[in-house]
Amino acid sequence: MMKFEVTARDSSGTTRTFAVEARGRMEALAVVKERKMLAISIRELREKGALPPRFSPKWLRPMTGLETEIALRQLSSMLRSGLALLAAISTVVEQSVSARAKRVWMRVRDDVFAGSSFAQALAAHPRRFDEMTVRLAEVGEKSGELENAVARAADQMESRRSLRTAVVNALAYPLTAVVMAVGVSAYLVVAVIPRLAEFLRSGGTALPQITQALMDFSDWIARNGLFVLAWIGAAAAAWAAVRLFERGHEAEDALLLRLPVTGRILRLSGTALFARSMQIMAQSGVTLVDSLDVGARLLGNRRLRRRVESAREGVLRGLSLESALAEAAEFTPMLRSMAATGEAGGTLPEAFGEAARFHEMLLALAIRRFGMVMEPLMIVVTGLIVGFVYIAFFMALFAMAGST
Repeated sequence: MMKFEVTARDSSGTTRTFAVEARGRMEALAVVKERKMLAISIRELREKGALPPRFSPKWLRPMTGLETEIALRQLSSMLRSGLALLAAISTVVEQSVSARAKRVWMRVRDDVFAGSSFAQALAAHPRRFDEMTVRLAEVGEKSGELENAVARAADQMESRRSLRTAVVNALAYPLTAVVMAVGVSAYLVVAVIPRLAEFLRSGGTALPQITQALMDFSDWIARNGLFVLAWIGAAAAAWAAVRLFERGHEAEDALLLRLPVTGRILRLSGTALFARSMQIMAQSGVTLVDSLDVGARLLGNRRLRRRVESAREGVLRGLSLESALAEAAEFTPMLRSMAATGEAGGTLPEAFGEAARFHEMLLALAIRRFGMVMEPLMIVVTGLIVGFVYIAFFMALFAMAGST
């Protein structure tokens, strides 16, 4: 049997601390429920001289966004089943996988017990709960539909995670292929070609033009390689310095949106994310101005964020949502049309939901086409690099064989 120190609150609102003997935390919690009390905290009491708990890798695990999403869904299910908020949060604490998540939820529970609202308790951890989750929790508490608000917060986290995963997967393969092609080329130029050059020059035969050009390029890299690396490092440092300034970061994001293929993927993902967030907040009763404010914060692209912030200012000046979004050319025209339809008919959640579904479908199609084009292209580029070296080498061998 294990001994636990329990802090619980009875039906009269009095908080008491007492000891409970049980085989585990869940059994101790069951004992508290049998006494018709709400458990606030449960701490295991160890005898003097007892060995401390063994080091667990759980303490190294970070609190991931997926774990936060699962915890919010769990919390929504328990609230929908009639469980009190403090009891539901205590269960989330017990079921948290990582130690960091457990600590965060314990602090949320303690803040709620101390008198803070659930939204205020979440807002105290801005790195774990974004602005939209806090705003939805605030609206849910005021309307008495906290379980639905928490579920919608989990929905928006899932939507963001899916969009981010899709975009990252779309861009990861070509970037990996480019890195591999550069690595193969560097190895051939630095390690393979100089040895081939020594062998071919030892024959004393005039080399074909393609072979001579390859060896000249290898010699140039050997002489100026450090200089080239220095220029690359300087360019990377300048790029990092530009990103430190908001204007420079926004200019870079605007340039990314103008790229031929990846720019379209980024525009579609930004439009889908914005439409989905607006749908969820409109369903939850968040005002249009507040929805635009939170929607802008969710966008990672600075140019898109600036467009939504300008639209919010336009709405505050009395413009319609369609007119306020007129300058946001980075978003698709359909988004503005759907916003106008929803605003005129009082169906903004439905309109933004349809826009989100359509753009998510377009995004999936664009990513699929992008992969179909980039995969053979990268294979061809890598093959051309390696093939060029092989052709140059064998032409030199044939020239040497013909001269003997």
